[in-house]
Amino acid sequence: MPNVTTLLDAKSVPEAKDALICPSRGEIYSYGRLRREMNRVASGLASVGVRRGDRVCIYLDSSPEYLISYFAIWRIGAVAVPTNIVYRGRELLHALTDAGASAVITDLPGAAVLAEVRPDAPALQEVITAGGVSRGSTPWEEFPGAPESMRASDCALGDLCHIQYTAGTTGRPKGAMLSHGNWMSALDAEREALRLVPSDMYLGIYPMGHVGISWGLSVLRAGGTYVMMERFSLERYLELAETYRVTVLAGMPPVLHSLVESPPGTERSLSTARAVISGGGPLLPAIWKSFDERFGIPVANAYGLSETIVVGSGTMTIPGYPDLTRGYRSVGVPVGYTEVKIVDSADPSVEMSPGCDGEIALRGPSVAGGYWGLPDETASVFIGEGWFLTGDIGYQTEDGVLFITDRKKDMIVMSGWKIYPTEVENVLVQHPDVVDAAVFGCPDERRGEVPVAAVVGAPGSALSGETVIAFCRERLAGYKVPREVIFCSDLPRVHGWKLLRKNLREQYCNCPRPGEGL
Repeated sequence: MPNVTTLLDAKSVPEAKDALICPSRGEIYSYGRLRREMNRVASGLASVGVRRGDRVCIYLDSSPEYLISYFAIWRIGAVAVPTNIVYRGRELLHALTDAGASAVITDLPGAAVLAEVRPDAPALQEVITAGGVSRGSTPWEEFPGAPESMRASDCALGDLCHIQYTAGTTGRPKGAMLSHGNWMSALDAEREALRLVPSDMYLGIYPMGHVGISWGLSVLRAGGTYVMMERFSLERYLELAETYRVTVLAGMPPVLHSLVESPPGTERSLSTARAVISGGGPLLPAIWKSFDERFGIPVANAYGLSETIVVGSGTMTIPGYPDLTRGYRSVGVPVGYTEVKIVDSADPSVEMSPGCDGEIALRGPSVAGGYWGLPDETASVFIGEGWFLTGDIGYQTEDGVLFITDRKKDMIVMSGWKIYPTEVENVLVQHPDVVDAAVFGCPDERRGEVPVAAVVGAPGSALSGETVIAFCRERLAGYKVPREVIFCSDLPRVHGWKLLRKNLREQYCNCPRPGEGL
């Protein structure tokens, strides 16, 4: 009876041991309290009609309630549909309607956004609000306690428990279908890769609506303590690392860049750290090298996707094996039961030889079962025999070390956030003075890359970059808004229709061709 929530039932972890710490609220959840809250909310969801297999959307900021919501939904065999509180109404509506969510867990600000789109989500029956009472909703706090003996729903390894929306070339998020077995194997793979033990203190900064939460769950799987941080700021990050004597740090390229640029003496705050995770985008070798030389903390440079629960079926430079970095450039070796192969980007039936570039394909027990409701898109990248085409270009050495050299997709990755250009372009062309638009990523030392828009304005219009950005800001989550607007007379297209974003990157970003400078 596999159910990922049984990790909180482990008798080997003392009930009084700290499981989750939320410093901003001064709250500590012991393993016993976390389990009781999980069961209370799980029982409450069942009492308002949520049944096995029902999809439940989580629309919250990172918080203890977010983590508890995952566990409560999984506990009763329902399916979690995580979103981010920065979503605007239409973005939230897509997740609700595409997944056919019957319930939403949110808070008062989220309930206000939800009210705008609820009439367009006919399957939505129940709204649960945390932190206050909202009209037409059930208060989270009023769910009664659950019996201590409440057991997890009996689930098979392949039973769906999670729909994670990810970017796609169509410009609409696609729901990767993740199962209890996917999650259980992912948590064990991460635990093994980081050598996690009960004494570990983990400082987590990844949004809980992202599969990066898996690192925090893997710490709980090991019986350690998860210290959460809702928003990154260097000063607070260092304060929490020192106060809680953190041993494993969540990071990403912008975080490591901030640390490299920090004042002398910062090293003391990280003196207890034995590893820092980096992922969500390319880590520039110069930054990695500078961080290593100054701090001496091994970087677990991770490669994975939403469809693989990060390194559940992915790769990583494993702390304790410095040779895997290969001059601060690699993303390491397969983790757990992962397999990697490089295939011809035009014909995935052809496997490339070591050292040759091609599309990266991953196989392992954490690979998603496909995309929710999208059989054609599923068939195009989940190609049989368990292999998943990532859309990334890279090569492997003879001894299996993986390097990323390019991306097949036009997806932009900024500080771990995935931005699909088509979605932003569809907003831009709604402006009455915009004739045509293209969005592409330009390299950025701190954030990996940032979205930039090339815009063709209507003749005689007084369109400005500030106007375009303000227009986007009203209609998109902040991280999707272009950081710069370039005005052009026309856009490069093949036969007048297929947009050549690569040409725009090369023209405006001074981007090297794939492989140059490596």
